[in-house]
Amino acid sequence: MTEIQQAIEKLPSREKKALSTWLASTEEREMSGEEEAALLASLDRAAHELDAGHGVPIGKAQRMVLRGATKQSSRRKLAT
Repeated sequence: MTEIQQAIEKLPSREKKALSTWLASTEEREMSGEEEAALLASLDRAAHELDAGHGVPIGKAQRMVLRGATKQSSRRKLAT
């Protein structure tokens, strides 16, 4: 660990910032209780719809997932 710290100290300011940004991007943010409840409710609704014979075409499902991933990424950027 000491060697890593010493190597980082020798980096130019710009590279330290890039390293810091990269490290922050690798951290998993813990889901809040509200986010978890919303996710579970959404999964329950989806399971009930599937059980009732209702489905979503795969293309629409993929777009929905991508849209959700984009929103989550935007939230992470705003939180930092």
